[in-house]
Amino acid sequence: MPSLLILIPLLCLLLFNLPWRKVGERVAFWAAFVFLTAQMAASAARFFRARYLLTDPLSGILFFRLAGDGLTWILLFTVAMTAMTVLLAGRVFFQDERQKFLFNNLLCVSLIGMNGTALTTDLFSLYVFLEITSVSSFILIAIRKEKEALEGAFKYLILSTVATVLMLAAVGFFLLVAGGTSFAEIRMACIESGHPGFARLAAALFVGGLLIKAGVVPFHWWLPDAYGSAPAPVSILLAGIVTKATGVYGLARLTVSVLGRNPELQAALMLAGTVSIFAGALAAIGQRDFKRMLAYSSISQVGYIVLGIGCGTPLALAGAVFHLFNHAVFKTLLFVDAASVERRLGTTDMSRMGGLASRMPWTGWSSVVALLSTAGIPPLAGFWSKLVILVALWQAGAHAYAALALLGGILTLAYFLSMQRRVFFGKETPETAAVREADLGLVLPEIVLTALTVGIGLAFPFALRHVILPIQQLLW
Repeated sequence: MPSLLILIPLLCLLLFNLPWRKVGERVAFWAAFVFLTAQMAASAARFFRARYLLTDPLSGILFFRLAGDGLTWILLFTVAMTAMTVLLAGRVFFQDERQKFLFNNLLCVSLIGMNGTALTTDLFSLYVFLEITSVSSFILIAIRKEKEALEGAFKYLILSTVATVLMLAAVGFFLLVAGGTSFAEIRMACIESGHPGFARLAAALFVGGLLIKAGVVPFHWWLPDAYGSAPAPVSILLAGIVTKATGVYGLARLTVSVLGRNPELQAALMLAGTVSIFAGALAAIGQRDFKRMLAYSSISQVGYIVLGIGCGTPLALAGAVFHLFNHAVFKTLLFVDAASVERRLGTTDMSRMGGLASRMPWTGWSSVVALLSTAGIPPLAGFWSKLVILVALWQAGAHAYAALALLGGILTLAYFLSMQRRVFFGKETPETAAVREADLGLVLPEIVLTALTVGIGLAFPFALRHVILPIQQLLW
């Protein structure tokens, strides 16, 4: 039952914080490890067995409607994969037992929010689960109570509050127009309503809130501070999945299940996606901090996903979903690499680095694979998802957008080559001379995510037949 993906983390959260807390502290990590492994296996199996709608039998008992389709299972697998990486990184970075236990608790809260976001079929419930994820993220960013982290969390809080107001107002407007907040009711109202202008206003407000959550330009200014100042495991969580689950997935779901084809919305999303590609890439070029460069890179890469969603054709939407998954893989990998460097050097200032590839070979070479995939170099996974989006844009007649997206890939390669030279392949500094490879809790995710990036790229014909084409059929 899909509802178990929400109820089990909630039950664990309650049980581990009862009077036998000491026992909870000892078993919390392994309970989360087993649950995330099961979620990855179940979501992958469900995707390949039945991609179409699966209604939860407990939907009549719970206060929210739950169901799943192919898009749902992809997000659930991505959430579990990224959360597993974060869980391992947290075990390395948080040495204090109370802080480690708090981190595991907040990760459970975040899982409840993201899994609920993937499974819900009601707009108000979607809003609630998005807020659960956001609230846990605020606290995670500031978990160590450091000045910069508190500032980053505060900026995220302010922008997220604006998004909350927009989305809640939109839910109210949709309720007035449709008489309900389920996806089906709102979709029918958008098609048949006698107040199309009111429905379009509601759609614009909700999409605006999702663009803030996704960190799309011009609503992106909270994102570099939040990513850059958060503890390394939290940065992995935010960049790997949170902004995609709370923002990008919401845009895809709204387009597929609620609004359908909307020319004004599609034009706005394509423009926002293209601006994000270039604004993020150009800002990344001038960064000295490793994590801030990766943060601006995330803004740029999310732009490709938004561009695909804005194009709106079945192939473009399938490419956007494929790139959402690939982006989660290579961006999680890059932030794990940054965490490994930070763990050994105690800094993310690239001017104090150099020659780390010889000292940290797994970290150095996994970052090369991740950057090539990000830039869209064949035959890695990122190349294929970007190619699908470009082909879809070209077929839809958006030739200018396709050309601009291709140019964005060249800028991506430029700033990542600069990063590689400064961090991994430049001249050694006195600070890097005695550095050794990162802990196993960081190296193991690097190996797995690198293998996944290469494997998906080499197995693209299989992915095309069993993933992209079925998603394309489902989304249309």
